[in-house]
Amino acid sequence: MANAASGMAVDDDCKLKFLELKAKRTYRFIVFKIDEKQKQVVVEKLGEPNLTYDDFAATLPADECRYCIYDFDFVTEEGCQKSKIFFIAWSPDTAKIRSKMLYASSKDRFKRELDGIQVELQATDSTEMGLDVIRGRAN
Repeated sequence: MANAASGMAVDDDCKLKFLELKAKRTYRFIVFKIDEKQKQVVVEKLGEPNLTYDDFAATLPADECRYCIYDFDFVTEEGCQKSKIFFIAWSPDTAKIRSKMLYASSKDRFKRELDGIQVELQATDSTEMGLDVIRGRAN
């Protein structure tokens, strides 16, 4: 099931881990990368539920693109405990042009495979996906 635009398939493990995060809260975050040799999106890192947003942000490479899922817990102004599943397209300015194009052309198809994303962010540096931005988009 390769995407005509980019040729990237999605490894079944990506969907499986996303379902575990969504249904069982097994992970705080998942980082995905495109494996060009295998021509598919694969799971690169899984974050334990006890890890923080800073732990997640620290796992992203400074000069390579990634797709990320982050399960953000927050308390509403009414005092309700909630969570939102964020999809973050990490595409730093310092990444290679070819890599940015590959990730950009594969993003929509990859996102469609993950049913239950509530908020999408596009980030080219850490300030565009800071905790304040996440908090602002969650409400």
